[in-house]
Amino acid sequence: MSQSIKIKNALISVYYKDGLEPLVRLLAQQGVQLFSTGGTEQFIKDLNIPVTAVEDLTGYPSILGGRVKTLHPKVFGGILNRRALASDQEQIAQYEIPEIDLVIVDLYPFEETVKAGGTEQEIIEKIDIGGISLIRAAAKNFNDVVILASKDDYSTLQQQLEAQNGETTLAQRKAFAKKAFHTSSHYDTAIFNYFNTEEPLNVFKHSISDSQTLRYGENPHQQGVFYGNLDEMFTKLNGKELSYNNLVDVDAAVALIDEFEEPTFAILKHTNACGVASKPSILDAWNVALACDPVSAFGGVLIANREIDLATAAEINKLFFEVLIAPAYQAEAVELFRAKKNRVILQRNEVALSEKQFKTLLNGVIEQDKDLVIEGPEEMTPVTEKAPTAQELKDLHFANKIVKHTKSNTIVFVKNNQLLSSGVGQTSRVDALKQAIVKADAFGFDLKGSVMASDAFFPFPDCVEIAAEAGITAVLQPGGSIKDADSINMANEKGIAMVTTGVRHFKH
Repeated sequence: MSQSIKIKNALISVYYKDGLEPLVRLLAQQGVQLFSTGGTEQFIKDLNIPVTAVEDLTGYPSILGGRVKTLHPKVFGGILNRRALASDQEQIAQYEIPEIDLVIVDLYPFEETVKAGGTEQEIIEKIDIGGISLIRAAAKNFNDVVILASKDDYSTLQQQLEAQNGETTLAQRKAFAKKAFHTSSHYDTAIFNYFNTEEPLNVFKHSISDSQTLRYGENPHQQGVFYGNLDEMFTKLNGKELSYNNLVDVDAAVALIDEFEEPTFAILKHTNACGVASKPSILDAWNVALACDPVSAFGGVLIANREIDLATAAEINKLFFEVLIAPAYQAEAVELFRAKKNRVILQRNEVALSEKQFKTLLNGVIEQDKDLVIEGPEEMTPVTEKAPTAQELKDLHFANKIVKHTKSNTIVFVKNNQLLSSGVGQTSRVDALKQAIVKADAFGFDLKGSVMASDAFFPFPDCVEIAAEAGITAVLQPGGSIKDADSINMANEKGIAMVTTGVRHFKH
């Protein structure tokens, strides 16, 4: 059953007026009586379209500085009355309440005011009361009422009314109601999260309106959707749409590069760095980072923290890659990359990122603070007879940044602000160490004079012994094992320096 209903009376009260005029003109042409308030009422009058002020309907003016305008039985009775219920119709007639068949309303810009850094008073005044009540009332009574809670729906309703002689179907009204309840729930979530900062309640509430359907999820048989505004985060200069796996790698790349201030290039594969280097120029950083593991770099995600010039682009262009991210590009560099239409070139924009992260787990959601801590030389405590040199401390800091963003168990070798090799995602720390040594040897790196970092403590002295024999001169670890003394003694025996940080950086 379509249960088509013709719109006779409409209440229109919106904060944003853009895009409203065509719909208002159509409603007037179809003989709909319009009720409105404040600025919207004046907007309609300026179109030379008849409109009745809500205060003329209710007999009450807008009061309390505009906080109370529509909260009245003649408004909500007109929206909530059930057309098929005789008792409702008797009361509507008794109190001379017009049936309101269409409600067009939006909400005060609460989120925008918070984002713009408004004062607490400004933010509180942007908590909409009348608007949210109108939306819920009209959506609840979708059986008889159309609710538009977003300007994005103006053209949809206009097309329906033009095609259906001013009528809407039940299915159409229910669809609008669904969108309206999303609007109200999203709005309430934003308000709650604003208040839930000091002594927060342990509840999980998030609402993201923007979404992008992905080609598929982690594998082709899985569906995937990204919830968020990628256009705010990046300006895409070239390439196909990002995939699920691309996005996971891009997230890891952004987190890693943000650890570095000097010109740095990083190459990632499956969220792990296979090349990182900080050098005086971004071109040098690229060449040195690629040398770490050019095999794994094939098809990887690349990220830099400086502008990509044409000379650097020409070198990058020799490699097949999936995604390149940088804060800026020379125009000639972009033109070079555009020769291959599928390669994704992203210009990163300045966007504040969340300090929380979460994911679904078992029958719920797990949430935590992001790991935003990184220990520099000042937080490194020497525990061996030999203290690290200034250069070793600098390299240990560099290595610690990479360890933090590499899958556990992990071992990282660094020399002169360059990743030499790493062992990633191993079930044994010794296996991670051996993997890193094998990789360094495979690409011709001499580990003599390098430093080693571990994401967690050494339960036994074997890793220190093996690494020392491979040529490292200093090692960083969080410490905290009941057998720390064994590893420290081994370092002293081998004549290498060791520092502890007191902070573990597991990444699962």
